[in-house]
Amino acid sequence: MFSRKITLIIVAVMLCGFVLKSEAQTTSVFTGGLSQPTKIMLTPQGNLLVTETSGAPNSGRVSIIDRNGNRQTLIDGLPSGISPEGPSGPTGLDMRGSTLFVAIGEGDGTVRGPIPGTQLGNANPSSPLLSSVLAIDFSANTGRMPQGFSLSMDDQFALAFGGEVTLTNRSRRTITVKLLADFPNFVPNPIQPLPTNVRASNPFALVVGGNDLFVANAGLNSVMKVNIASGNWQTLTTFPPRPNPLPFGPPVIDAVPDGIRIAGGQLLVTLLTGFPFVPGLSEVRLVDAETGGSSTFIGGRSTAIDVLGGKTTTEHYVIEFSTNFLAGAPGQLLLFQSPTSAPTVVAGGLISPTGMARDAVSGDIYITEIFTGRIIRVSGF
Repeated sequence: MFSRKITLIIVAVMLCGFVLKSEAQTTSVFTGGLSQPTKIMLTPQGNLLVTETSGAPNSGRVSIIDRNGNRQTLIDGLPSGISPEGPSGPTGLDMRGSTLFVAIGEGDGTVRGPIPGTQLGNANPSSPLLSSVLAIDFSANTGRMPQGFSLSMDDQFALAFGGEVTLTNRSRRTITVKLLADFPNFVPNPIQPLPTNVRASNPFALVVGGNDLFVANAGLNSVMKVNIASGNWQTLTTFPPRPNPLPFGPPVIDAVPDGIRIAGGQLLVTLLTGFPFVPGLSEVRLVDAETGGSSTFIGGRSTAIDVLGGKTTTEHYVIEFSTNFLAGAPGQLLLFQSPTSAPTVVAGGLISPTGMARDAVSGDIYITEIFTGRIIRVSGF
């Protein structure tokens, strides 16, 4: 679609010449060798959970990474496919009790259309579980989170038809998986001269809020609200496109929500924006979790892709994917003492950052870099 963001693969090539800066000697590579790590969280035991995707269909996985940076597979074989913008699979994740919720992105639910920037629905996607949320229950286990599970294609189809799947690892420990919410792979988006054009659904981040899940859908420019008990979902809010103020590019620019957090019972949603990535147009929105009404929380940003609370209720960290997208500039981590204050650059030189998690004890922040396959640690200060 003309108003969607440029493929991030192009940006990876543009950014490959940049190296990581060490700002005030607080930034280091925690671990590497991951496969397009996207979103990240800390477990109650202090380990990291990271979603990953490769170029092969149904190669998505969630990895668990210990305090020494050692990776093990929590579960693999998760739905994925090659979207018109590149590999797409597991994205956002969060936990409530012993249940891990994992968002599955657009995958190959659509294919490129005959006109640049257009898309058509894919009649034969790689997985029946694209654009969905899976619930993975570890309640049958005690102590350390078990590892080494794999989801087969038979399991995927069983889930798609409403079943619940029990997986067993080599240690004979079990987990259960169910399909919590199944969003449509795409919605109609007719244009001239292509009435069959569609818009892909791309769940990219999620957060647990009480008895509900809130999902930032970067493809549909919306936030979905999912009831955890029933799986019933609704569109809480949609972010409209904005006029393009530049003399090139499409007439309007998509919002592209790509990060979501709970703050004081409300939602903070980062809007990356789409091509041509106008500096200052990206922002963090404050969204009412009941009504969907929203307002600017932190404005004037460039490609904001995640937000996180700091040491106090007024502090917030924001990741920018790039400080100048079209110029191929690297991204940065910013700290705002208040929503209206000027930010402090905590770490620069981040290459394609997409998600972050903060250790409340040490103050360390862990950031995924999707194209380098690294997790960057910004030491607490």
